[in-house]
Amino acid sequence: MRQQDRQNPQFFPVSRLTRAVRGALHASACAGLLAHGAASAQASEAPMPKVEITGSAIKRIVTETPLPVQIVTREEIEKTGVTTAAELMARISSNVGGLTDGASINVGGDQRGFNSANLRGIGTSSTLVLLNGRRMANFASPGDDSGVDLNNIPAAAISRVEVLLDGASALYGTDAVGGVINFITRKDFRGVEINAYALGTKEGGAGKRAATLSLGTGELEKDGYNVFAVLDVQSTERLNTSQRSFINELRIPQRLGHLLSSYTSPANIRLSSSQRDYLQETGFLLNGRPITNRQINLAIPTCAAPANLYLPDGTGGVDACTYNYMGDTELYPKSNKQNLLSRGVFKLGADTQAYAEMALSRSRTNYVGSSARVTAYIDYRKIPALANSGLDQLDDDNPGELQLRMRLNEAGMRTSELTSESQRYVAGVTGIAAGWDYDVGYNHSVNTVKDRDTHGYVLLDKLLAGVADGRINPFGPSGAEGVALLGSIQVNDVVRRARGTMDSLDFKASRSLTTLAGGDLGVAVGAEARRERTDFNPSALLMSDNINNDSAPEGGKATSDQRKVVAVFGEVLAPFTKEWQGQFSARYDRYQRVGGALSPKIGMAYTPNKALTVRASAGKGFRAPSMSDLYRPTVYSSTATLPDPVYCATVDNNYADCATNWDTRRYSNVNLKPESSRQVSAGIVMEPGKHWNASLDYWKIKRTDLISEIGDDIILGNLGKYGGLVHRDEDGVIEYIELHKENRGAQIASGLDLVVNLRSATTGLGRFGARLNGTYVLDSKIQTATGDPYISNLGKFVTDSVVQRWRHTVSLDWDQGPLSATVSNSFSAGYDDQNSAINVDNGTVVAANRVKAYSLWDMSLAYEFGKNLKLRAGVQNLFDKAPPYSNQANFFISGYDPTYTDPRGRRFYGSVNYAFR
Repeated sequence: MRQQDRQNPQFFPVSRLTRAVRGALHASACAGLLAHGAASAQASEAPMPKVEITGSAIKRIVTETPLPVQIVTREEIEKTGVTTAAELMARISSNVGGLTDGASINVGGDQRGFNSANLRGIGTSSTLVLLNGRRMANFASPGDDSGVDLNNIPAAAISRVEVLLDGASALYGTDAVGGVINFITRKDFRGVEINAYALGTKEGGAGKRAATLSLGTGELEKDGYNVFAVLDVQSTERLNTSQRSFINELRIPQRLGHLLSSYTSPANIRLSSSQRDYLQETGFLLNGRPITNRQINLAIPTCAAPANLYLPDGTGGVDACTYNYMGDTELYPKSNKQNLLSRGVFKLGADTQAYAEMALSRSRTNYVGSSARVTAYIDYRKIPALANSGLDQLDDDNPGELQLRMRLNEAGMRTSELTSESQRYVAGVTGIAAGWDYDVGYNHSVNTVKDRDTHGYVLLDKLLAGVADGRINPFGPSGAEGVALLGSIQVNDVVRRARGTMDSLDFKASRSLTTLAGGDLGVAVGAEARRERTDFNPSALLMSDNINNDSAPEGGKATSDQRKVVAVFGEVLAPFTKEWQGQFSARYDRYQRVGGALSPKIGMAYTPNKALTVRASAGKGFRAPSMSDLYRPTVYSSTATLPDPVYCATVDNNYADCATNWDTRRYSNVNLKPESSRQVSAGIVMEPGKHWNASLDYWKIKRTDLISEIGDDIILGNLGKYGGLVHRDEDGVIEYIELHKENRGAQIASGLDLVVNLRSATTGLGRFGARLNGTYVLDSKIQTATGDPYISNLGKFVTDSVVQRWRHTVSLDWDQGPLSATVSNSFSAGYDDQNSAINVDNGTVVAANRVKAYSLWDMSLAYEFGKNLKLRAGVQNLFDKAPPYSNQANFFISGYDPTYTDPRGRRFYGSVNYAFR
């Protein structure tokens, strides 16, 4: 192993292929994986240990495989200054559209607090996340996405991350369609290590503090055991829109007034058609003019700025006020995270070890949204300006009653606390028996999610009574009695509890069977038995439907479901000649009530010389329906603002009259079968010199029998085919739209992965290194149902996401003696915006926009004082780049896309690490 490679760890792709056929280990192959290995002289004399790489169950003495595996070392993680697994995954170019804290900001909705990975942008549910090669329980809250919550990954204990950029169902089973991310923790740690970290932002808010304590004792070979533990605690401050200047620079009220709110303080009055007509006929004036709309506000044009605006083109209209919630909400949540990982290994004999692993984590995130919106009713005589208008003379259902759309500022901002807790216990035995390397283990993994309404949510019946009798003033400050009432009806209740449990017993063994022309023929076999269980319990208070702004899930109920899974797999690694190598694997999984799936795979590599390798693979994969897909109770929700073609035909296609948020009912399906996938990859790897290498890999994935719903926009756009899913009343107005989970349609994604590495080029000014990891997407499209056209979201925001055509990370390293520095860049290409949102006030469609490219630069500087003390300081978002403007209407946050951008701005951080060895 080269000395310079050990001191200059890299964002290292395992891009060259196994050269065991050559009988020697290429020096640079272990730079990422064996950073703590022997010196080069020792390496040439002592036998190298066998290691197992993600994507293969066969242990070998080299790190390369015929499949593209990207490795992120612990040292590389430290250089970036990130402290969580989610932050790390945001820097992987092949990870597109994963769930984040920023995208979770909302006031209600499923799966808040879920941080996930999404390789290739084909869905969180199609990316498999492992910890030390084994599964973890998925995030427990029911919803459309299933996967491991990255908050439950003990980031401080990570030794390296292996990202397999190829489907791997043939080895790991379900969910590995887009690829596999294997977080590998430290092993055989000895001594004491203390790390402290602090981060602050230029404009304030979103500061972070973190501390890590690592303890380990025992040397496995000498003492017969090693036990260690890593404890990591960190806290992040909340970030409000008022703390970021770029929010005002986005000009959201002027550009996206239709996405703001008509629930204001002082309250808007929503007139019936007959009330509006009557006031017009009697000469009622507002702001010196006759009213034109059904929505009015007696405070115009002042409207209690700055949050409440007079915005004639906004959702409030010309006669009322518009509430700019983006002037008073949260962009980044307050959070506290604790992780504890402990692992012990004990020698039972010369070739046998027992091990046990415990991982405990808790992530508590506080989501703060704008103050509550209230639909209330009041007698018109309680409003002085309307008291003598005679509205009670109209022939209405409730004569003289006015509907109010009010903002409940006096109750405070809506605040929820989301707690995700994880427990994982693994125990097993590994060793060598009769020439077989074996590993058998039991895994018990639990995820528990608690969603608590803590403030700003109040009891609805008492609130409406307080408005109706005048104790709560919709148009100004309430008196002492009203304030006391609001304090007494605040909700503090765990409204949703979810628990997911996974128990599994797995076995695998590998050995060399014979010798081929190119080396040893390796074989592996294995089996797994797994039980999965999910429990969901809404609180009695939630189900009473008496929490303002947190409605009962109609049709919802407490559920408890479980299933069993059994699987067997096998793998062969065959070096046919010194130049040709094959990898063959297959796995069969059987899911209770769902059925079975066979996943074969073949990989080939041709290495004519040390400087060139050509590789290719092809395989089949699958994704089993999640427990939520199968058993989730009916969910009542609504669409985005969409036009109804039937209604529009009667009003000259005036979207102001025929477009709205239509009610939906979303159904699970116990008869779902697994999705199927086919994937191919082909690539070339070049290493013309000892200082640099490069690889280029083509990949393509096609999924069929997609587990999905027909998009509500697709249904309304093709009523001839899907009109039976639209339910209408006797007047032909839509009552609700059915959305069913079914196996339908297909998805295609393809692209190129480019990796370029410059390693440890020594000059008189020090050692330099550089690396590029980039993904260029050639195709990304989905077909809703057989026979329907494919719809592309490549470089275009469609429905709920976009896949940027090009994403990359670039890093430049320098070191000289104890001093080192790193400069890095992450880049996402621009794209066509959603460009479909409708302004129901005037019937117009939002102005077309192209979202600009997003490029962030970071830098860090480190100094080592001997072997024990290391200091690091850095700047993230060096040039204070703000998120680019977007008109997307899919997320609660407006004005930019929170899935890949960062609202924190320029950040300064520092860390100190002290080790007692």
